[in-house]
Amino acid sequence: MPDHFFVYPAYLGRKGTRALGRRVPASLAVGDATVERIVEAAVKLGFKAVAEPAKAYPRAPLGSPGRVRVTKRPGVPKTAFLRSLAEELRAMGPGPGPS
Repeated sequence: MPDHFFVYPAYLGRKGTRALGRRVPASLAVGDATVERIVEAAVKLGFKAVAEPAKAYPRAPLGSPGRVRVTKRPGVPKTAFLRSLAEELRAMGPGPGPS
């Protein structure tokens, strides 16, 4: 069993539906889930996270902005981590605007 799991921005995005890959309830979904912000939030939660910007989300390979590899911790299932991650992203506030 791998010692890590992957988090794609689509798992947390407000624009997507469950059928398109969102893994958190719509009430927790965020509009600005980027690989960089996911890494920042995961580190704030105490996880080791590495950005993999060249990887594509299998359900949307053309429009996929990368993924994050997160090292697992005993007793923390992926669904609970994703909910905590979404809450942390919401607490961090909106990301930087367009440059």
